[in-house]
This record gives sequence, structure tokens and C-alpha cells, in this order.
Amino acid sequence: MDIVYVRDLRLDARIGIYEWEKRILQKIRIDLEMAWDNRIPAASDAIKDTLNYKTAAKRVMQLVDSAHYELVERLAETIADTLMQEFHIPWIKVTVGKPGAVRGASEVGVKIERGNRQWQTSI
Repeated sequence: MDIVYVRDLRLDARIGIYEWEKRILQKIRIDLEMAWDNRIPAASDAIKDTLNYKTAAKRVMQLVDSAHYELVERLAETIADTLMQEFHIPWIKVTVGKPGAVRGASEVGVKIERGNRQWQTSI
């Protein structure tokens, strides 16, 4: 399985369960790993055949900007579901981290995997 990834996407988000969190922007960090058959774009050398990581990252930015998320779990699920549906990704791993959320920890968060990890395609 080939992987297209975005690592350490840092965004400001409206996220949290406390009233004070609903009034501010907080830093979050997102990692994406997405299954994609890279043999096709490698052969064609054409962007149209790729899973365009810039477009995927921009979609994540739109999702983060569009709503308040109480839980990092909900944000991770929203990202996974949206990218899988809109980009036809068969498998995805999404990590959403919230730096500074727990005193003494550099970051806390969730990591989820959705779809078929054993995905393979034939050319």
C-alpha cells in the first residue's frame, strides 16, 4: 500500500468543551496518512492522477474553520469521513493533537484509522 501524507499541519481551531474554549482559537496539529496507488501518477507524471496532498490539506483547513468542535474525536472523524468520501481514499489515518491541553504534556489527542488497510489495486 502506498501512502500520501501530510505531517504537522498546524491550525487554529475552535475546539473544546469548556465555555472559555468556545470563545478562543486554540492551536491544533494534524497528521494525515492516506492510501493511494502511486504507480499511476508515477507512470503518467500528471498531477491529475495523484492524491493531491495540497488539496487534501486545504480541505482539512476548511473543515477546521467551518465549525466549533467540542472533541478532538469528532474533528478526527469528520476529517476522515470527508476525505475518504470526497477524494475516494480507501484507507486513512488521522492524528489530531491539542498541544498544551494537559499540564505537563507537550500534546494530547487521538489517532484513528478508517477504511481498508489491506487495500490493493491492480493496474
